[in-house]
Amino acid sequence: MILLIILVVLLAALVAAFLYRLVVLRRGGTAAILRVLPAAEGAGWRHGIIRYGDCDLVFYKLSSLRPGPDSKIARLGIEVDGRRSPRGNEFDIMTEDIVILGVSEGADRYEVALDGGALTAFLSWVESRPSGRSQRRRPNPG
Repeated sequence: MILLIILVVLLAALVAAFLYRLVVLRRGGTAAILRVLPAAEGAGWRHGIIRYGDCDLVFYKLSSLRPGPDSKIARLGIEVDGRRSPRGNEFDIMTEDIVILGVSEGADRYEVALDGGALTAFLSWVESRPSGRSQRRRPNPG
């Protein structure tokens, strides 16, 4: 009997995690395919949703039950290292109109696959970030 109760509780927790993740994903965002580098050629790609914030970009994998984002990239530290077209077995999950951007933040490296509209949104978000040299100054009280 105790084993059955434990199984029911575990199943309920799993269903709750799935429903929570579904609600998080349905709040909106930009569809993207991301992989963390280094990765084998054509491997490691994950479909998901990108959300842009003032300070960072967060990526939620579609196939994850994690309550928070699966990857987070700080806006001030992000660098776009290059772009390319899909190649080889990447065409199994991408079309020829997808652009793959190399992105880094400090020592962390990623590749992000985006379609035309998502690419424009991403590059606009990166280019409109505040300068690292700009700082808010407090008004002089005197």
